[in-house]
Amino acid sequence: MPDKRAGTAGSPRDRRIGLILPGGGARGAYQVGVLKAIAEILPRRSPNPFPIISGTSAGAISAAVIASQARVFRHAISDLERVWGHFRSHHVFRADSWTMLKSSAHWTAAIIFGGLGVANPRSLLDNSPLRELLTRAINLNAIQESIDRGYLDAVAITAAGYGSARSVSFFQGASSLQPWDRVRRVGRPDTITLNHLMASIAVPMMFPPVRINNEYFGDGAMRQATPLSPAVHLGADRLLVIGVRDEEFDPVPGPEEEIPYPSLGRIAGYVLDALFMDGLSQDLERLTRINQMLECQPNRECDVGSAPLRYIDALIMLPSRDIREIAVRHVHEMPRPVQLLMNGMGALNYGGRQLASYLLFEQGYTRELIRLGYEDGLARRDEIQAFMEGAPVTAPCGIAGWRDLSEQYSQRMRALRVHGTH
Repeated sequence: MPDKRAGTAGSPRDRRIGLILPGGGARGAYQVGVLKAIAEILPRRSPNPFPIISGTSAGAISAAVIASQARVFRHAISDLERVWGHFRSHHVFRADSWTMLKSSAHWTAAIIFGGLGVANPRSLLDNSPLRELLTRAINLNAIQESIDRGYLDAVAITAAGYGSARSVSFFQGASSLQPWDRVRRVGRPDTITLNHLMASIAVPMMFPPVRINNEYFGDGAMRQATPLSPAVHLGADRLLVIGVRDEEFDPVPGPEEEIPYPSLGRIAGYVLDALFMDGLSQDLERLTRINQMLECQPNRECDVGSAPLRYIDALIMLPSRDIREIAVRHVHEMPRPVQLLMNGMGALNYGGRQLASYLLFEQGYTRELIRLGYEDGLARRDEIQAFMEGAPVTAPCGIAGWRDLSEQYSQRMRALRVHGTH
């Protein structure tokens, strides 16, 4: 059986590009669209061009699909598009009236009686349908075959340990890869299973924690302050990051305007936004500063002992439109029981659009996000192709396509090139 690890001279594999797929709930459909554009940019039957793949939360699902079908990249992305393009809420969690009523009554009883002992509710929503869907859709046993045949070096799935209070990146790859230990974050070799995926997407309170070995785990974004780190530890020297937020600030109310009290839906959306998004922005800021420091070092490296610092080029893909505005147009597609719950939380109005944008697993919404990601990818076709071919990133600090959402931050550092019309 031929080993594809060496690739051809000048192939993307020679650059050890790491693909970073952060979490984002239903917004993860945008990542599928960008990947679809990349698949069309590459030759038709190209193998997976990303030797190292790191996924968290919803991004973990896409990472596992690509890793399991690494022989032909376009086939993997076609399967991803088929799943995400046909999503309905009942594919992710039980959304019928009886289940929603029973869940509400269960939580109400637990609050009134000060707990129900072993019968305490474990989560707001039952996501067993998603487990069933992933069981049918992903052949996780094929990941090792992708590694053995040289189509993949490593895949990492990150989850948060409730017992150890650490971010754990479970990785499957070559036996030469070493685990790592940092403050509140570790990397551990393991065979990726369905439990790893279900743990990584277990949004706290909403979905139940998942036991792996002797610990329960929840959504990987919870303690992942450094989402770029797993791919770097696994050997990536260039990073392609597909984020799912590039939205404008809401307008600041005038001095005479009444400021409404934030609804539960708005607060919940804020919490999810911080959970899924803030780690990536902070880690990109950290990478920017490290690259800036290394620019004046020989070979752009700095020996600091067991973990030398390396200059890492990065290409960041972010939505060209505010995804919250897209969600507003599709909230009516949610099942009636879910709409009632969301309405009770104040999440169906303008202020609650943030929450809806993460939970709207409906095909009208996910297809529009796929289309947006695809269009954004093709709009940057030349830039993506050059990056995949190993061309140096000429943007300041080696990071192209990203701007921090804080204007104050951008004023403190040399201007980062921003793609598009922002």
